[in-house]
Amino acid sequence: MNRIVYLIPVVVIVIVGLLSSLFVVNEKQKALVLQFGQIRQVVEEPGLGFKIPLIQEVVYYDDRILSLDTETIEVTPSDDRRLVVDAFARYRIGDLVQFRQAVGVGGTALAEDRLSSILNSAIRQVLGADQVTSDTILSAGRRALMTRILELARGDALSLGLELVDVRLKMTNLPTQNLEATFARMRAEREREATDEIARGNEAAQRVQALADRTVTETISAADRDAQITRGEADAEANRVFAQAYGADPEFFDFYRSMQAYTTALRGETSTMVMTPDSDFFTYLNSGNAPVAVPLAEPAP
Repeated sequence: MNRIVYLIPVVVIVIVGLLSSLFVVNEKQKALVLQFGQIRQVVEEPGLGFKIPLIQEVVYYDDRILSLDTETIEVTPSDDRRLVVDAFARYRIGDLVQFRQAVGVGGTALAEDRLSSILNSAIRQVLGADQVTSDTILSAGRRALMTRILELARGDALSLGLELVDVRLKMTNLPTQNLEATFARMRAEREREATDEIARGNEAAQRVQALADRTVTETISAADRDAQITRGEADAEANRVFAQAYGADPEFFDFYRSMQAYTTALRGETSTMVMTPDSDFFTYLNSGNAPVAVPLAEPAP
């Protein structure tokens, strides 16, 4: 009976010691087995592990991809327009031993503080380069800038045992005190562009108007020329007909012209003419001087 009494504490101690020597690492974790602060074992696969009770301890670390939001900083690109920038990064613990040696007992909090400093330094270096302007940062060209920031910060992050997966610029804005000046400059630039467009439009309108005026003038001149040519040809044809008629029967031609003169001179009901009866104007009004009409031949039945 006394032996059983003595064995019970021993069994309890053995069970407690056995249980305290076991530890479990799940699929989301990595673990280090430490003995007096020194690394004795690295456990990167999930499962059941063993350690020496009371002498060794197990420290767990997250094996997933973690996120970090950096603090807002001001950068000055090559065009001297200050910008307020912040970013976020995706990272994971790549080298567990290097991570432990770099941050010690500070763990993930200390690592993120150092990683934030690394990222801010890389952001200032890349966005402050000579070829980088604020327009580049605010445009689609920022993708290439983020790639450069990632490559630049990745080497320093490896010294902490961290593996940088991605870096993204989250906010790129102007400081509050610069917004009004920036808006005024943008308005002035747009007004200048509008003035240039109006001037170019007026110039184009004047060219079109001048071309239209020249076309109208040329068209009218060509029409007048053609009209003069047609009128001259008609007059020439009329003169030819008159000349032919005069050559065929000069007396009848004189009679025809005298009839035209009577029609022109005696037009209207109130026309008044004073001349002597023996005037040459009334030559063909005298019966003795009237041309003899030649009777036409009767048509055949």
